[in-house]
This record gives sequence, structure tokens and C-alpha cells, in this order.
Amino acid sequence: MVIGAVALIFIGPEKLPRVARTVGTLLGKAQRYVSDVKAEVNRSMDLEELRKMKETVETAARDVEASVQTAATDFEKQWQDNGSSYTGLSEPPGFPEYKHPRKKWRLKQGSVPHWYKARTGVRTRALSGAARVAKYRPQKFN
Repeated sequence: MVIGAVALIFIGPEKLPRVARTVGTLLGKAQRYVSDVKAEVNRSMDLEELRKMKETVETAARDVEASVQTAATDFEKQWQDNGSSYTGLSEPPGFPEYKHPRKKWRLKQGSVPHWYKARTGVRTRALSGAARVAKYRPQKFN
């Protein structure tokens, strides 16, 4: 109130609205500038945290890669050691002889349960032509 009364006395009632608008726009610009600076500081802090997190993830990945490398070399060494033990045999242990799988469609058809066939609409019994006609013939009403 005191500042408004002093401004009214020194500036005058004609110029006071224009000066108030100018002061308002300058205060708004100052507030936007301060908020932009705060946002930039926050972004830089977040960026620094992300860099630290990236470094920790990279070091963890390098450690995992090194452990996998050592495990792989140990495995290969063991594999070679175990593979050399078969050199004394006439031939390495073999696989059973290949046997061609014959089609067993009767067995496959019989392995499906009857309730599943009934639900899905698979015919389980063959009908002759005459029996089929008799079954699906429309009935006559007397």
C-alpha cells in the first residue's frame, strides 16, 4: 500500500497504469529467467547422476563379461581334457542305429479320447449310406 501511494504521488495517475504494466512484464520475465536457471541446474544434476549410473552399469557389464570369458576358457579346457580320454578306445561311444518312424495312423487315431472326438464333431463310427439317409431323413407327422 505504501509503495502504491508513493508511486501514485511521484508518477502521477496518468502514467501509473502504463508503469504498472511495464513493471509486471519485467517481473514476469525475471521469474521466467529464474525458473529456467533452476531447471537447467536440475537437468545438469540429473545428467551427472545418469553419467554415474552409466559408469556403474558399464563396469558391471565388464565384470560379467570377464567372468563369462574365464568360465568359457575353463569349460573349453575341461572339454579338451575329457575329449582326450577317448583316444585310447577304438571308437567313441556311438548313437543307436537310425530307425525310420513308420506311420501309425491307427494308433494316432485311437489315442484321441472319445469325449474329445464327440465335442469336436469327429465321426467315431462309420455309417453306411442307407443308415445315414435313414438317420437324417425328415420325419413324417401323422
